[in-house]
Amino acid sequence: MKRILLSALLLSFVLDGEACTNFIVTKGASADGSVMVSSSSDSHTRYGCLDYYPAADHKSGSMRPIIQWGSDFRGPFYYHGEIPEAAHTYNVTSNMNEYQLVMGETTFNGRKVPSDTTAIIDYGSMMTICLQRCRTAREAIALLVELTDEYGYCQTGETLTIADKNEAWIMDIFPRMPHYDADGRNTNKGIVWVAARIPDGYISGHANNARITRINFNDSENWLYSEDVVEEARRNGWYEGSDAEFSFADTYCPLTSQSYMRSCDHRVWSFFNRFAKEDMNIYTDYVMAENPSNRIPLWVLPKEKISVSDMAEAMRDHYEGTVWDMRQGIGAGPHGSPYRWKDADWTVDGVKYANERAVAVQQTGYWFISQSRSWLPDEIGGLMWFAVDDAATSPLTPVYACSREISEHYRFGNGSLKEYSPTSMFWMVNRIAQLCYLHYNSAGDEVHSVAVAHEEEMAGKVAAKEAEALQLYADSKDEAVRMLTEFSVCEANALFGKWDRLDKYILVKYMDGNIKKQTPDGEFESYPGRDWTTVNPGAKGLSEAYKRAVVEERGELMRVRNTGIKE
Repeated sequence: MKRILLSALLLSFVLDGEACTNFIVTKGASADGSVMVSSSSDSHTRYGCLDYYPAADHKSGSMRPIIQWGSDFRGPFYYHGEIPEAAHTYNVTSNMNEYQLVMGETTFNGRKVPSDTTAIIDYGSMMTICLQRCRTAREAIALLVELTDEYGYCQTGETLTIADKNEAWIMDIFPRMPHYDADGRNTNKGIVWVAARIPDGYISGHANNARITRINFNDSENWLYSEDVVEEARRNGWYEGSDAEFSFADTYCPLTSQSYMRSCDHRVWSFFNRFAKEDMNIYTDYVMAENPSNRIPLWVLPKEKISVSDMAEAMRDHYEGTVWDMRQGIGAGPHGSPYRWKDADWTVDGVKYANERAVAVQQTGYWFISQSRSWLPDEIGGLMWFAVDDAATSPLTPVYACSREISEHYRFGNGSLKEYSPTSMFWMVNRIAQLCYLHYNSAGDEVHSVAVAHEEEMAGKVAAKEAEALQLYADSKDEAVRMLTEFSVCEANALFGKWDRLDKYILVKYMDGNIKKQTPDGEFESYPGRDWTTVNPGAKGLSEAYKRAVVEERGELMRVRNTGIKE
């Protein structure tokens, strides 16, 4: 009974709490030849921190506990069971291991399938185990299938990014329908799945919707799938056609909800719209949920090579420059904010409306951009650009996947969603973000510019440090790892200090909705001989859309009357 209750609670969390975004850039599509993955972990109950699992040797017979993944899900109540431990596990920093293998995910609901009450593998543990035991994307695909088939899969649909230093894959998985025998054993454990290698030179993405439609059953080099991927759908009465016409996404995650198109694939559209060679406006009717048959493609060819900074801006996207620009209109409030607080949708006079769901959102726990670089030794080539909280108001810091320790400011356990910590980067970024949300077209724009400038500075430091590490690597691999670990930790610590100073500066400058005036060197202006105060501050002013909306609603009450009295 306890197991059934636990499974129900886990499923409830997936349905209500998760909403993430992954973008993928292959070697031939990136500016420097790296395979890049960006990912945000979005949840109103996720505390942003940097997970770290050191490499380790394990005694024969050791068992690995399976505990529900996620900083908000750690504890004995979410203990699922245990599996045999590997003799050796690899170093894992966030979503990347020491061999430059990286994994990301976004959850989708799909068909209603009862949770397997005998299963012990959740998607987060599945990913971590693969990162601890695999060196390549193909190895990870094989292992996660083996794990779920043997121990069962206790969650709903997932789209996975699985990439290494040479190739990138997108994979859709869905739980099989449980069938229990007389002894309560599930005889139909595991997942049905399909994985497609993204052609080199192309980009792809996913955001809480199954993405793979038709399967190329004749290309075993670039397409992998479960043998019963079609038959399972037939057994459940979900599909009656031929194998050739079978669509994984349409079968296991049919577009019965507008949100799959408008809130989910719309985010992928925004990424494609920013970089694709083809005109993405031809899919407008799809992302508006008006034409489900006009799906956006699984991958597209970019018009130019994509850099890390390009990826960062894509993760900070609020549909700027499109008809859905969330910084425009009355919804953006008086100061051009791209954020929409709950309710996500509502009904007025019997008509339902919904806010757009952008890539950058306030409820992000953490996000990253990974680089897997085949021309460098693994210890140097695997690089994570990591940040906590909302991508639009948070700065990335470089963390090497070979690192043997992490910054205290990003450590799990330093604060929580219920406990403020003055040394936590998550809380520090949130302090600044809250003020930015109120004054986005002033404070928000300034914080964004500071984050971008910091990342540009870090790119130069990374290049210099890697040149130094390569020289050191020739003599001592361990010393190179030590140096890159120290660099990762020191730069993360320095960034916390920078953001601490920015927090105080932003509060002083934008207090009470004002904008204090500054001299060319950045000092706040004051009157001669009165350094304890400032000159009269300025203000950004109210947006035209906001003023007109106020006038339309309450204009007659607020209109300034002509008294006829001469002044």
